[in-house]
Amino acid sequence: MARVKVLVAHNRYRSGVPSGENGVVDADIEQLRAAGVTVLPFLRESDAIGSLPLARRALLPLSPIYARAAQRELAELFATQRPDLVHLHNPYPLISPWIVRTAHRYRVPVVQTVHNYRHVCAAATFFRDGHPCHDCEGRRVPVPAVVHSCYRGSRAQSVVMATTLTVHRPTWRQVDRYLTLTPSMGAHLRAMGVDEARISVKPNTVPDPGAHDRAGAGFLFAGRLVEEKGVRLLLSAWLDATAGAGGAGSLGTLTVAGDGPLRAEVEAAAAQRDDVRYVGRLDRAQMREAMRTAAVLVLPSLWDEPFPLTVVEALAEARPALVTSMGGLPDIIGAGQAQPAGWVVPPRADALAGALAVAYRDAGRYTAVARRRYLENFTPAAVTDRLLEIYRDVLAKAGQASPTRTAG
Repeated sequence: MARVKVLVAHNRYRSGVPSGENGVVDADIEQLRAAGVTVLPFLRESDAIGSLPLARRALLPLSPIYARAAQRELAELFATQRPDLVHLHNPYPLISPWIVRTAHRYRVPVVQTVHNYRHVCAAATFFRDGHPCHDCEGRRVPVPAVVHSCYRGSRAQSVVMATTLTVHRPTWRQVDRYLTLTPSMGAHLRAMGVDEARISVKPNTVPDPGAHDRAGAGFLFAGRLVEEKGVRLLLSAWLDATAGAGGAGSLGTLTVAGDGPLRAEVEAAAAQRDDVRYVGRLDRAQMREAMRTAAVLVLPSLWDEPFPLTVVEALAEARPALVTSMGGLPDIIGAGQAQPAGWVVPPRADALAGALAVAYRDAGRYTAVARRRYLENFTPAAVTDRLLEIYRDVLAKAGQASPTRTAG
């Protein structure tokens, strides 16, 4: 059986900015190694930017376009380690999309997991000023990103990112296979001109916490306290829903976990009402307990969420999810199937208020469905097998050896 080498490339986000993507990459590496794949991590840390030599820092504005140091190190790795495949995650700012061209120079195919929309959107979210924004789609040069300072709120940095997106439009056409987290994200790639044959669905995963028989109560919101996550919409809908159901406490307790710019609004709501509780940012063990304590996870996002891990964590804990019809959220809970693991509503306060009352009444009927949804689609073994299947297909088309899961 061929033992395949996969170079996993990822620029880790700053530690001050919570990123599920960093954890996904770490989990991928661990699971691939457990499956018998030789993994060559090529990881860069945004936290290290401040400690770079002055000459390197002077070149940072050009790094998203062409990261010279990274390409030099990659060329050496390709020549000496001879990986069979590159699996790219986030290339910004210290790796750059140029890794695709460097890999192809050494005849190494490239797959990329699409975690967000930064191929065409400088902010990576298709969200601006409190509403969805697709102004840069279909443009050769994403000028609106500069006008609105979409990248880190800086016009100067937005110029760099807009230039990067323009320069690397041809680069992204060279990726051998794109991995989308849900089927709905394929539409984003097709709009870029990516052929259907170069798109595969490979979701993220979370470890199995094990079965339990605890009954939950109330609702849990877990995520960044920012406009696009819908926490302000949720607080408005909660007031409407409880008023219609009979007043404060009539739908149990709404627990809000997380931190961010809207923290003060959440704290104010919790101070005014006994049925709203703010618990701050939770560690992994605390989050698991919060999931098991609640009856329903609610994620009323206003932007096209690619794949929030909190929804899968809820399913693993046998908790259904109440989500909006944005991005990949309906796909994760199985909307449109005979037994979806929750409820989908438009991102409006009235629709969410009505659904909160329904979810409060029916949550207990969805626990087994939620757990089954996780076991059939999102366990580490199922997701890793899917990834290996995609690797096999890409390598076969490239005329190389195929990875096979080893025992153990």
